[in-house]
Amino acid sequence: MGTVLIRPPGHRRDVALRPAATAMVWIGDGHPHETIAVPGVALGDHDVLVAVEMSTICGSDVHTVQGRRAAPTPLVLGHESVGRVIALGDAGADATDGAPLRLGDRVVWSVTVSCGTCDRCRRGLTQKCRDLGKYGHDRVGVHGDLTGAFASHVQLRAGTAVARVPESLPAAVLAPAGCATATAWAAVTRAARDMPLDGATVRVHGAGLVGLSAAAIAVEHGAVVEVRDPDPARRALAARFGATALDREPDVVIEASGHAVAEALAGVAVGGTVVLVGSVFPAEPVPVDAEAVVRRLVTVAGVHNYTSQDLADAVAFLAGRGRAYPFADAVGAVRSLLDIDAALAEAAAPGAPLRTGLVPGR
Repeated sequence: MGTVLIRPPGHRRDVALRPAATAMVWIGDGHPHETIAVPGVALGDHDVLVAVEMSTICGSDVHTVQGRRAAPTPLVLGHESVGRVIALGDAGADATDGAPLRLGDRVVWSVTVSCGTCDRCRRGLTQKCRDLGKYGHDRVGVHGDLTGAFASHVQLRAGTAVARVPESLPAAVLAPAGCATATAWAAVTRAARDMPLDGATVRVHGAGLVGLSAAAIAVEHGAVVEVRDPDPARRALAARFGATALDREPDVVIEASGHAVAEALAGVAVGGTVVLVGSVFPAEPVPVDAEAVVRRLVTVAGVHNYTSQDLADAVAFLAGRGRAYPFADAVGAVRSLLDIDAALAEAAAPGAPLRTGLVPGR
């Protein structure tokens, strides 16, 4: 497949890639991915070029190829990755810790690209920037061809949160950090704004990777956590992420399934908080008993994506207390990047592992 090369505006530095980078391009529902070779990129002053070590297939990628989620085409899907910095723009870029990125750094990065200057960014809502970009969601075009994780390389633009990660952690643990783990951290952090989690009771609906990650994070905050899921195998897995049974109504409910919103609202304790995690949607509309919410003093909050601080904290968790949990087991199969269509089919099948990994050059 060929693409029309459009050079982005502003000062750029050309970087040749030998061998050429490979990107898997999705051209629409019912069509297999097409492979394109990308012989070079034009790096902006604060851009970062990353060679992908592993990417994982998120549920939103599956929803896109199934036609359940609108997306522009042609498109390079994928937004959960770990990789290594191989080139930097002329002005360089900083990691989430404030220190300059260096060639060879092993990194994960945010789903979103934010301007940092609009009213939303100034309020701390960088994931809802007025000029938002998203890896794996933006059409191939003005930002080049390497705009999604299902490729051998990704071109990270200025406004991307980039976090260094330890060499000692497996790629299977780190690749989902830029979506599932960071989103789960944001959900637990949002709940903690309303009440201390130490000693609190937390119910999580959904034992997908976001839900299981939220369970482990909440446990490490001192909460007693219950996970509900219709799949008995997933419920058994939840126990390995710290889940147990509750002996009273939950102070916090994190709805991470997209299918139990009404149950979450009805089940939370008086004065409790319900956090709805947007990464699991689209879902069917749910009628809300507004009177019950008001009389029971329930707080309902939505979390969609996350901030750079959430990403940094999620990585720190995985590198620290998170090592006690079986995050590496979430990736149940690893395929070659070129086998992407088969991998997506496997990820969509009943009983699929939490994540399927894709590795370039395998």
